[in-house]
Amino acid sequence: MTALRFAGPVLPDGEVAELYVVDGRITYERQAGAETVAEGWLLPGLVDAHCHLGLGDDGALTDAETEAQALEDRDAGALLIRDAGSAADTRWIHDRDDLPRLIRAGRHLARTRRYIRNYAHEVEPAELPAYVAREAQRGDGWVKLVGDWISREDGDLTPSFPAEAFAEAIRVAHDHGARVTAHCFGEAVLPGLIEAGIDCIEHGTGLSQDLVETMVERGIALVPTVMQVGKFPEYAAAGAARFPTYSSHMTALHQRVRTTIMAAYDAGVALYAGSDGGGVTRHGNIAGEVQAMADLGMPPEYALGAASWRAREWLGWNPRLSEGAPADLVVFPANPLADLGVLRTPTRVVLRGRVVA
Repeated sequence: MTALRFAGPVLPDGEVAELYVVDGRITYERQAGAETVAEGWLLPGLVDAHCHLGLGDDGALTDAETEAQALEDRDAGALLIRDAGSAADTRWIHDRDDLPRLIRAGRHLARTRRYIRNYAHEVEPAELPAYVAREAQRGDGWVKLVGDWISREDGDLTPSFPAEAFAEAIRVAHDHGARVTAHCFGEAVLPGLIEAGIDCIEHGTGLSQDLVETMVERGIALVPTVMQVGKFPEYAAAGAARFPTYSSHMTALHQRVRTTIMAAYDAGVALYAGSDGGGVTRHGNIAGEVQAMADLGMPPEYALGAASWRAREWLGWNPRLSEGAPADLVVFPANPLADLGVLRTPTRVVLRGRVVA
């Protein structure tokens, strides 16, 4: 197989180098006769840490529809995806060398009639541990809980399960070698999850300063999905007539989104970028999430690292384009640290040593 040659500054350090790809791996040893593919800014493959392959408006999608979603993400440079819950069985993606590397959480686990129809296993508290064990075994090291959702009886966001049920679910997942993350919009669900040793919080718009400090102490990550929480005014408007308390709550959460997320950043919580692609949210927009994080006030290097080298390290994949590493990289025509908008126009996308876009 002909060796491939790339040249330019290698991020995150920015050192100019000639990078070669041989048999799917990176080497900096000069390769005679190598084919020059691209010159530009070289970045470890992007990561979408909150994405839903195989999930549509009404639940599970066909394999063909799922493939189209995966290709959208891949062509945008997202070469490693942490699934954050899907109604579809997407294990077959692991067998496709042309599709992104996928870390699956299996199907969402929610309370009966307390989540989007056809998305989750909807269970009662006593059933939760058994379902957690099953999804931990079926997934790739993660379990996804629906921490809170609107209660028709209360007319507002409330925890999906009692704190003791969440604690047992987290214990069971850890016993099966899986990490746990949870959808959390409101405030009430967070103390119990954090006290129980959850590994990650999704959205996190109800976080308080004391909880943020506990997350730092315990190494609990946050995937804020900034673009998604930007839709809270839409959710508030949709629920205003039937659930006015919920509507007011969502409005209040939205008004302090920047303050809440930046407090977590300032305190030292590890934040990672997730587009929440799936359902009504389009795929292939991890660049938009990186820009949204920067727009809140995070430095460009931090926001980009949240979707590249730092996120890859968190998920157990090569964080740098180092000697011998798998050749998953994206080439850009200019320095994305100087202009994050460049992320929307990759010159080349290389996955498993092959130029795929």
